[in-house]
Amino acid sequence: MKTTYSPADSEYLSKRRLRRHARVLQLWAMGVGAVISGDFFGWNFGLTAGGFGGMLVAVTVMTAMYIGLCFSIAEMSPALPHAGGAYSFARTAMGPWGGYITGLAENMEYILTPAVIVVGIGGYLGAVFGTPSAWEPAWWLVCYGVFVALNIWGVEMTFHVSVVVTLIALAVLLVFWVGAAPHFDLHRWAWPYFPPGTGWGKASLVELPFALWLYLGIEQLPLAAEESHDPKRDMPRGILYGLVTLIVVSFLTVVLSVGMPPGAAKIATSNEPLFLGFQTIFGLGMKARVLALIACTGLIASFHTIIFAYGRQIYSLSRAGYFPTWLSVTLRRRQTPHRALLAGSALGFAVALAIHLTPQGSPVGAILLNMAVFGAVLAYILQMASFILLRLRFPKMERPYVSPVGVTGAVIAVVVATLTLGTLFFNADYNKGVIGAAIWFLLGIGYYAAYGRHRLVLAPEEQSAFALRHERPTV
Repeated sequence: MKTTYSPADSEYLSKRRLRRHARVLQLWAMGVGAVISGDFFGWNFGLTAGGFGGMLVAVTVMTAMYIGLCFSIAEMSPALPHAGGAYSFARTAMGPWGGYITGLAENMEYILTPAVIVVGIGGYLGAVFGTPSAWEPAWWLVCYGVFVALNIWGVEMTFHVSVVVTLIALAVLLVFWVGAAPHFDLHRWAWPYFPPGTGWGKASLVELPFALWLYLGIEQLPLAAEESHDPKRDMPRGILYGLVTLIVVSFLTVVLSVGMPPGAAKIATSNEPLFLGFQTIFGLGMKARVLALIACTGLIASFHTIIFAYGRQIYSLSRAGYFPTWLSVTLRRRQTPHRALLAGSALGFAVALAIHLTPQGSPVGAILLNMAVFGAVLAYILQMASFILLRLRFPKMERPYVSPVGVTGAVIAVVVATLTLGTLFFNADYNKGVIGAAIWFLLGIGYYAAYGRHRLVLAPEEQSAFALRHERPTV
């Protein structure tokens, strides 16, 4: 099906400007900060189905997948340094339909991920202040309000806050690791390593979506390309330094959390697993509560940085006309995509609240997590397909950084992501949410087929794709 374009004149683009600010430190903090909430909340839900043994295997498999993924996007991002990120990679490799479908999958991931995280923040704050579960949506609303406002305030504020809260979150985890060591007894607290009657293969398979939560979000960094001073040099460094940090953090957190009181069975169902660990280390008094409150910085770091991500992601798709173009207008002085930020937060809060108000037996956070993972793994598969196609179709394209794992790494990432996608539909506790996410995805495709493809704009990502592919748009 054909697509139709309108030109992007100087007046159109002048209303949609971003400001450059980030360097390697800020990019590293954005990458680690986007993910680090996974060490505080979310991964633990998988222990119910697969136990510690399944989780350890699943984390190892996910580490291999993210190595392939991160090296691939570290190559593509400096070669195509646009705010569209995954959408711009797929747009160049596969045309407008491929770009939109990839962007839609990533959009679902980035809108739902903060909703998962804010549920975790509500759980920690409720535990610290002793508020009833009915208050949780109020905590969510306050968090959205504060951190959307910080992102609207300016890119400088966004990156400064990311660096500070990411460093604090890492410090909190360091305190936890050191405090957990004297209580560590893996055989006592994590046994049985696999649920009775469940082999390691099945246990590991059902844990893949939860293990992915320990890395999900680092792939957002290409969305900051137009706000980086030197994306061709700094973007690969920020991505890969962040990945190394997260590998170390993930294994330490999983192993030490499960190998200490109150044990795997208790933390498997908790919205605040690290708080349980601090109670073991420091007792039930005020010290544990204060540390749990500080532990919220890990969730806040991810919440704040992924709000940045969905703001830029909505902005880029809107600027190119795939989403309504009014969403991409930025504030004249601060040059932040305020409309995109507000729209994404409203949608994420609405989904979390709808699930909260619907009678169901599974935790809201776990349902949302699986919905976000659905969007993420779809986006991963499409990004790796883009990487392979770019290597095949455009071998002479300038690549300031070249992935050392190449097509092999991308293929491994596709296999693991496809396997993870399949497991989402076979977990009866959470698959209703995943089916809902799939319906959302199909409705988005229907919107583009009926309307969006006739309203495209020659934004920077589109111009770059046409130039590289030696094609001319239909205007």
